[in-house]
Amino acid sequence: MSLNAETAAETAGLRRSIDLSRPIFGLLALALCVLVILPIFWLAVYSLQNDAGEWTFENFVILATDPTILRAFGLALLMALGVGILATAIAAPMAWLAARTDLPCRSGVRILVTASFVTPPFLGAIAWEILAAPNSGIINGIYRWLFGLEADAYFVNIYSFPGLIFAIACYTFPYVFTLVANALERVPSDLEDASAILGASQLTTLRKIVLPMVMPAMLAGSLIAVLQALTMFGTPAILALPAGFHVITTKIWSLFQFPPQPGLAAAAALPLLLITVILLRGQKWFLGRKGYTVIGGKSGSARITNLGVWKWPAFAFVAFILSLAVVFPYAALLKAAVTTNIGEPLSFASLTWQNFNFVFFEFDATRLAIWNTLVLGISTACIVTILVVVISYLVVRKSFPGSSILGFLATAPVAIPGIVLGVGLFLSYANPVLMLYGTLWILLIAFITIEMPAGYQQISSSLSGMHPEVEEASRILGASRLTTLRRITAPLLKTSVIAAWCFVFIGTIRELSATILLTIANTKLVSVIIYDLNESGNLGAIAVLGLTLLVVSFAVVIIAHRVPLIARG
Repeated sequence: MSLNAETAAETAGLRRSIDLSRPIFGLLALALCVLVILPIFWLAVYSLQNDAGEWTFENFVILATDPTILRAFGLALLMALGVGILATAIAAPMAWLAARTDLPCRSGVRILVTASFVTPPFLGAIAWEILAAPNSGIINGIYRWLFGLEADAYFVNIYSFPGLIFAIACYTFPYVFTLVANALERVPSDLEDASAILGASQLTTLRKIVLPMVMPAMLAGSLIAVLQALTMFGTPAILALPAGFHVITTKIWSLFQFPPQPGLAAAAALPLLLITVILLRGQKWFLGRKGYTVIGGKSGSARITNLGVWKWPAFAFVAFILSLAVVFPYAALLKAAVTTNIGEPLSFASLTWQNFNFVFFEFDATRLAIWNTLVLGISTACIVTILVVVISYLVVRKSFPGSSILGFLATAPVAIPGIVLGVGLFLSYANPVLMLYGTLWILLIAFITIEMPAGYQQISSSLSGMHPEVEEASRILGASRLTTLRRITAPLLKTSVIAAWCFVFIGTIRELSATILLTIANTKLVSVIIYDLNESGNLGAIAVLGLTLLVVSFAVVIIAHRVPLIARG
């Protein structure tokens, strides 16, 4: 054997002997346990202690007997159920029209649904404040002007329980739409052809063939909409509190106001966590149902239904829904951003750049918030992307016995509502031992925890579809697992990695539920500044900040969609 061959063999042996993947596996497991388990642990501890630090069930007794808390839970459940029903009633027919008919501008419909999905719900709620507040809303102003009514007359009132359900449904129906549209596109035309041959009408085929096959996806989407509504803080805080009622997320937030009651807040957060876990299990069960499957070889593509005379009425229905969710709110935000008074008619005389000047040059808090948001958004996206690539590789390739534990820990935070995580992190890090409250570090921990599941699911799905033979060749040639991941696997996953980074970044900059409990004056983010400005009534500055968030979000989404084309080109 030559000297070079011997040296290569020794180097390969050394690389195998110094395999850092095992200690990294241990460090990742420890880090994920800290991220996921520590907040839940402190929630449980504080829920069982009184203000004197004594162990007691007093907080749960108060939870079960306090009428204000019980009412907040009841209203939250009714609100979530109403959102689920309304979102499904809107999204299911829209999904069928977009996926299975000759509806005009079907691609445009999907783009606007994506716009609704990207829009932060709390920003949509503020837009609907501008449109439908009983006194100052644009719609009510036009209504009074048209019919010559008194100043206190109104046509719609967004500060109401139905208004709250409507505002949340506008930004949760995309979950149902996406799942149902994807399920409809997977229904093969062969089954519908067989139904037609047997004499069934299109309506009968839709009812007996298509609907049963997409029902699991529809129910799963409904549960996601219910879950999103139940755990949402921003929209209820903006619309329910002025209307004079709490839901459970705003009630938990109020328990941290003076005088703070952290033990009672922790006790109130645990049932919300339990309900979230149950809903997620139900959603997984519905999506995993095997009652309706296609047996056989390759099937034909989905059949496109000719709407005939119903084409334009159907288009009007879809356009109306998307106008409520996207067009009208965006127009309201734009008008608020460029005018001095929302209630005045739009004219050249009313146009102004003062709101932009105030946000970007005069108000120091907004500049600091923009900087904090960008720093945390970029940092969170980079850290989460690196973590999920390593975790996905170790889990999907089954690198070690028990590696699936990492996958469980990486996806577990999806079951923790933002407000619950905020409470847990506050209790974990607002103590003399780990005093991170009031710093950007606690926000970084929160965002990493919240965004981990989405990034992991995307990377692990892409990695599962990649054959491991190239990685095996790298290992045979002496490379360690981490070297293989860095030089072989990660470059092949480039498209998915960039897309995961983009969506983690978007999720971070729009987060409010956990953030609202974890910020102080020097660590506020754009989402919190928007919420604060809404309380002071500065709608012009809110609109400018909101439009800035939307522009950044859409730019990142466009990049995420363009990356596959660039990679293929």
